Amino acid sequence: MKMSVFQIALRVVQGAIIGLGAVLPGISGGVLSVVFGIYKPVMELLSDPFKKWRTHLPMLLPAFIGGGIGFLGVANILSFFLEKYPAPSVCFFIGLITGMLPSLFREAGEQGRSRASFVSLILCMLAIFALLIGLGMTSIVIEPNFAWYLFCGFCLALSVIAPGMSFSTLLMPLGLYTPFVDGIGHFDLSVLIPGGIGAVVTVICLARTVNSLFEHHYSIAFHGIIGVVIAATIMIIPVSDFKTADQCIVNTVCIVAGIIIALLLDKFNSKVEVG
Repeated sequence: MKMSVFQIALRVVQGAIIGLGAVLPGISGGVLSVVFGIYKPVMELLSDPFKKWRTHLPMLLPAFIGGGIGFLGVANILSFFLEKYPAPSVCFFIGLITGMLPSLFREAGEQGRSRASFVSLILCMLAIFALLIGLGMTSIVIEPNFAWYLFCGFCLALSVIAPGMSFSTLLMPLGLYTPFVDGIGHFDLSVLIPGGIGAVVTVICLARTVNSLFEHHYSIAFHGIIGVVIAATIMIIPVSDFKTADQCIVNTVCIVAGIIIALLLDKFNSKVEVG
């Protein structure tokens, strides 16, 4: 289906938000790609690019362009907002993800639900809680180098392939997040090259497996993703930034704004077929 100019622009905006979310601490680009209905076609394309590029690439190219703009173009801007307004920024994304949860549940049930679906949701939610709490309790600091930037690329790709897994959540406890993002923002090849290699290798190795899981166990896999999304979203709530009345008002407004925008996007997507 041919896309209109408005639909292309919408995909670019969605891609930019996904790219921004991929960099933002605590947010998963994979979660946002699920939220915007881009995850499944992306995984299908990555798992079999030679067969799928004719049907999938035209639909996804605007999102890829937007993702590049969001990820590379706003890294320095993001650093500024994270330094000046960290809690409101995270709260806005919490609202965005929360507002799209109803549409995720609808999509997860497209092929029916079973007891195994809800077991998958609960187990994945508990696993992410355990992982993130465990990482939060560690205080390991590592000197960044080529090998560790390869690992950063692996974590970055994993955050797209496995929705709910934010690469920043994995890198922050190791002291690698700030140098990695700074390197991206300044187009430092010593960071971009190993990071890119790690990301590409990870995608090649894991994309087909994840896509096959969706093809054969759609409901179980999708409900597992929802469990991951719920746990990851709860874990990034900046509880310590709700102490004063001013903080509560500002952060609550950001959450509500995110929810409203997400609901409006969901309403629009239900009326207009973007793909």
